[in-house]
Amino acid sequence: MRRPLIAGNWKMNLSLEEAIRLAKEISVGISNIEDRDVLIAPSFPFLYPISLAVKGSKIFLGAQDMHWELNGAFTGAVSGLMLKDVGCTHVIIGHSERRILFHESDDEIAKKIKTAIDIGLYPILCVGERLEERKEGKTFSIIKTQLEGAFKLLEHVPESFTIAYEPVWAIGTGHTATPSQAQEVHGYIRDWIKENFGKEVSENIRILYGGSVKPENIDELMAERDIDGVLVGGASLKAESFLRIIRFKIVDK
Repeated sequence: MRRPLIAGNWKMNLSLEEAIRLAKEISVGISNIEDRDVLIAPSFPFLYPISLAVKGSKIFLGAQDMHWELNGAFTGAVSGLMLKDVGCTHVIIGHSERRILFHESDDEIAKKIKTAIDIGLYPILCVGERLEERKEGKTFSIIKTQLEGAFKLLEHVPESFTIAYEPVWAIGTGHTATPSQAQEVHGYIRDWIKENFGKEVSENIRILYGGSVKPENIDELMAERDIDGVLVGGASLKAESFLRIIRFKIVDK
């Protein structure tokens, strides 16, 4: 059975004091949990102080983005080596907000993923379709295009790789894909990985769901066969709701 991963993407929220307090509350709240992984991805300026605040805890630290170059004249950018220096083990790549608001291309995402793997960061690749694309029946073709673009520089995929399916129409809207809708796409992603990188990789790689994940829907989502965790936005900004999500009920799949 794949080990579940519950990840919180804090986006551009919280003050430093609030972020440290939240991280500590989560750290205490998961101290007796052994059968799942927990990750938080604060804003860049808060990564180092939060890494100190949760040092020795069970929390993994992730970043929300990175540049594909390791150093150079890229004002405002952050390299993967910098992320490792401040304690990050994971990095989110290709989030829909980066694709849409900052016009990130599949080529840029592919370079980021390759660099992350090369330097020992664990990528969390985000893929997902917009509402109009789903209505037009293009969900699978969009996901396929994003996967092909993201993986085109890789000869193999490490089992530590994580993919997050985030339907754009469900992010921050209050609308959530039904468990069966999410499972359908997760199953497609796993089949694509199997076809392109082999059965063993497909059976071990974690695929998360993201899109208005809440305490009220976590148990149903996590009961689906190919949903191995969640990437949580707004509900990860409060300890009570995020801890409830972390404590989802594990069932046999």
